[in-house]
Amino acid sequence: MLKLHEPVPAELRTSEFALRPITAEDAAMDHDAVMETREHLRLWEQSSWPEDDFTVEANRADVLDLEQRHAAGRAYTYTVLDPLGTECLGCVYVFSTDATFLTRAAVTPVADDAWADVQAVIYFWARRSRMETGLDGRLLSALRTWFAEAWQLDRTVYVTNEQFTQQVGLIERTGLTRRFELVEPNKSGTYLAFG
Repeated sequence: MLKLHEPVPAELRTSEFALRPITAEDAAMDHDAVMETREHLRLWEQSSWPEDDFTVEANRADVLDLEQRHAAGRAYTYTVLDPLGTECLGCVYVFSTDATFLTRAAVTPVADDAWADVQAVIYFWARRSRMETGLDGRLLSALRTWFAEAWQLDRTVYVTNEQFTQQVGLIERTGLTRRFELVEPNKSGTYLAFG
């Protein structure tokens, strides 16, 4: 479980997008964004997910699991929507360092940071067509402020795979620096954690 102030913030709103906890009812909107962005997500995930024949119903099962983990406080997933709530623009995932998949990873500090001191591990992605307009950069900027102010966290890391060079470059341009390298079993490429 994450050691966070409960309850965690329910939403983030800007003039361009809104974040709220994902629910199974979001499956179709989320699927549309996932499939548009699948080439990037395959690099990000270091897997063949989503397959070209990935269905809305298969996505609904995935999203229901995310919804249940969020409700139980095991991990938090937010859908990123346009201000009217009619289009999915991406997703944000918040984990503790003791999440199962992270405990299986080999974590190497790049400097003097201690993995145990990290308060939250954050992954995010933006819809491909919105990445082209710089939304992912504006989302990252808003997330940094949100986690510092609303979540009251000052030791967060943003993680991406080294092979997702577009996102690596984006994060590096924000002034965040590489703090850790993570190697997950059965995944190629190293995951980079910036803080």
